[in-house]
Amino acid sequence: MEHADAVARLAADLIALDSRSFRSNLAVAERIEAELAGFEVERLDYTDAAGVPKRALVAHRGPKGGYALSGHMDTVPDTGWQDDPWSPRIDESGLLHGLGSVDMKGAVAACILAARSVPADVAATLLITTDEETTKEGARAVAASALARSLGLRGIVVAEPTGLVPVRGHRSSANITAVASGVQAHSSTGQGTNANWALIPFLTEMREIQQRLRQDPALQDPAYDPPFCDFNLVIDNHGTAVNVTPARATARIKFRASRGLDRAPILEAVRKAGERAGIAVSIQAEGPPPELPVDHPLIRLTTEVTGQAPRTAPYGTDASELQTLAPCVILGPGSIETAHTPRECVAVRDLAAAVPLFARILAAESR
Repeated sequence: MEHADAVARLAADLIALDSRSFRSNLAVAERIEAELAGFEVERLDYTDAAGVPKRALVAHRGPKGGYALSGHMDTVPDTGWQDDPWSPRIDESGLLHGLGSVDMKGAVAACILAARSVPADVAATLLITTDEETTKEGARAVAASALARSLGLRGIVVAEPTGLVPVRGHRSSANITAVASGVQAHSSTGQGTNANWALIPFLTEMREIQQRLRQDPALQDPAYDPPFCDFNLVIDNHGTAVNVTPARATARIKFRASRGLDRAPILEAVRKAGERAGIAVSIQAEGPPPELPVDHPLIRLTTEVTGQAPRTAPYGTDASELQTLAPCVILGPGSIETAHTPRECVAVRDLAAAVPLFARILAAESR
């Protein structure tokens, strides 16, 4: 299959470079830039909240006013992996395995090959971000890029795994962090103050909110599957042993909602619950949920190119931030089903099929 060897090689090179979100992605960014001879490249360097150096890239060739392809360089942690996550391999069925293979270094490789394949008189733009899996800070840097903003982009394809089916809308996240404080001591002495007990009243109210979101039709969106919002809770005692009273208890909640739900009342309820419990609550909200109508020109174009009817998705992507540059559609190779798992993989044939499809979208304005 045309493009299969080239896209597999480049994807494997990217997978082999560890770019979990808490690590620097500079090596991946440099490897990508090495593929972009003839493109104008803007490096968007920043330091994340933990002091880790990061880089996003905007690359462009040709006239202005075209379409862009976008992907991210970072990956989730290697939780649960038994094989080496950074030793890419292709099995006998043609599946490329490795951390980031489907989410989304394989798609990034396909975007690069597609952008290089179109004629020089066709606009080809790449928006390559990082920290997509955490803060979306890389996407915000790209959205503010001088080069990207100068191009007058008509649309952006965010190449997350959709099975090459256009996704016209998805949910956007508000990341909630609640911290309860106590006093550390040997638990047998009775002299400590357990932060978990202070957190429990807050969690009780969060459970009530979660149940309302799942049970109240007025808080649901039937255009999405599932129709109810994600309100996922993770609790952390920061390594405290069972014979120590925890001095800190942190609850993190991922609240994802579609455009059809007003997030403000839910977030206000979370803040009020924190005040009643006497704990510190902070909320970092992404941009508004992106959603385009079925008859939007970008959705019509991608529907025509793929031959697939558009749909919505329950997850989030960089489109929540990149939509300030241009309308976004989510469209990429592979399935989300193995993403964020130790079984992550993508079919090389799907990566190869994405290359000419992306190239057709880039060239659409010249038809």
